[in-house]
This record gives sequence, structure tokens and C-alpha cells, in this order.
Amino acid sequence: MAHASGVFRLAESRAAGSGVILRFERVRPKSAAAFQPLQPHEVTPRFLERVIRALRRWKFEFVDIAEARTRARLPRGKTRFAAVTFDGAYRDFQTHAFPLLQKYDVPFALYVPTGIVDTIVEPWGLVLEAVVARAPRVVLFMNGEERRFRSESVAQKYQVFDALRAWMMTLPPDDISTAISDLCSRYGVDPKTVTRDVALEWPDILKLAADPRATIGSATVSYPVLTNISAAAALREMKMGKTIIEAALGRECAEFAMPFGCANTFTRRDVLLVQDAGFAGAVSASPGLIGGGNENETLCLPRISMDGRPRSLRALRVTLSGLTMPRMRRAAENAGEFTS
Repeated sequence: MAHASGVFRLAESRAAGSGVILRFERVRPKSAAAFQPLQPHEVTPRFLERVIRALRRWKFEFVDIAEARTRARLPRGKTRFAAVTFDGAYRDFQTHAFPLLQKYDVPFALYVPTGIVDTIVEPWGLVLEAVVARAPRVVLFMNGEERRFRSESVAQKYQVFDALRAWMMTLPPDDISTAISDLCSRYGVDPKTVTRDVALEWPDILKLAADPRATIGSATVSYPVLTNISAAAALREMKMGKTIIEAALGRECAEFAMPFGCANTFTRRDVLLVQDAGFAGAVSASPGLIGGGNENETLCLPRISMDGRPRSLRALRVTLSGLTMPRMRRAAENAGEFTS
């Protein structure tokens, strides 16, 4: 309705800001599997291409993340900008997203959780998905008590996955690893195989980093929920991730992405730690457009997540006008993460 009525055009002049940072996770063709609890964190290559073409049509200028940070401090110019970012370092990025970014000459930032690339940390959401997909019942010790869940039907599997994922989001990394190891040993899932199947390897990242459009940023080592760990542990995660990427690439890693990055997964403490860790700037997954601001804001720039929301270009155009920003922020604060 906002698009058809044209009311979004009125909002653009006062609420649209200077530009936008878009956040993607996985980019891959649609799967026919019945159980896909993480599908809301994916887009298809075709949709990514449509977004790129639409932004060009709407007169957005594509910039890298460092330029987006610079423009965030400036008054709105005549031309709005768009920065494109990808979280997770998935193998799908190299296969499906990177060729499109090359084709359209689009700068991009790829935020790497180094422990997953090194296969010392599992992408536990995907491992949990693999466990629930194969198990008709799930038994797990939760908070010192054995819990049993039926997961025979697809509907039950979604319920079990959501319950266990929500619980794990409250745990520190070591406790998540213990829970995942328990599940994998019970149900015959090899977490390293899952990791190798989905994660980029360092030779892949080196090839991507050689592209002049690429910015390789850090997303810590183990991708923890920062509010679940101490300030010292959070700073250590930030510094270690930065150091590992710099050693691998032989150049400075100046950009950081808050793990998960949505409401309740980081605090002002963590924003200040970004600077202590030596990063020039950081991004979150909190919804918002980029406008003029002070220097501290560039330590936690908002992004529009292109996952888990209505994917029509009309909806995107209305979002970029700023018309829906108050509602999106309330949803993010109330849910603890941005969902549809």
C-alpha cells in the first residue's frame, strides 16, 4: 500500500538518510528440502541480482564499507549510497554471490569468523539443523536436566530446532560446544564435515581478498553472543580474529561485524571494545539507514538485513525510504533479533 500510494516518496526527502548498508548471509539456489529452519537467513542468486539492478535503477551509488563509514559522518548528499556486506564466510558466497558482484562491479565486505574457517569452531546452527533433521527424538542435557523432544514430523522438527536454538543463544561458547558435541555423538553427525561443507577455506578467502572490490573484515573467532561473555573475553575474541585475518592476508583488517549483531546480542560495552581492539569501524544487524552522525556511531553502523523479511523489491524501496524504520526498530527490540 505504501508503494502503490506513493507515500514512500514523501518519506524519502526527510527520513531516507544518506544511504544504506545491506546485510546478506547465505546466497544459494532454493532447496527442495521440507525442513529448512535457517532458510530465512538465505536469499537466492536471482534475488541478489535483482537487488543490485534495482539499486542502480534507483540511482544509488555502490561504495565500499570504509567509504560508507566516511559518508555516515557527512550531511546527506545529492546521491544516496549503498554498501553490500556478507556475514558468515559461507562457501556459497564464492560460488553464487561473488560472480554477480564482479559482473556488476559492486564493492563488498565479507566478515569472517576465523574459527569456523579453521574448523576449530562449528557453525552450530547448521549442525543443530543436521541433528534435528535426522533424529525422530532429541535427548539433551539442558541446565543440568535431561530433556526429551519428539521430532518426528516436520512441524515438530521446527519446534524443537527453535527451542534448542533459543536456549543455545543464551549460552557462552564453551557451553554451546559441549551441547553440540553431546548431540553429535548421540545422533551420528560429524560437525567438522558440516563445517567443511559450508565454510570457505583460507585459499578461497585469499583469492577473494585479491579482488580490488573486496574488504575482508572480522567477526571474531568463535562468533559468540557477546552479551554472554565477559568484557575481557569479548576483547580477546575481537583482537584474535583481527590478528588471524591480518596474518593470513598480510594486510590490515580494519572492519568488524558484531556476531549476530541484533538487539540483545551486544551492548554499548562491546561498541567501545571495537575501538580498543583497533578496528576503524563496525556494523551490526540492528535495522536502520545511514544518516549524518558523530564518530562513535561509525563503531556500530546499522544494516538492513536481506534475510527473513518480505523480499519484494517494492518492500525494499519502501524500507529504503525510511518509512518503516520506527516499526522495524520496535520489532528488533521486542524480538531480540530482527525477524519478519
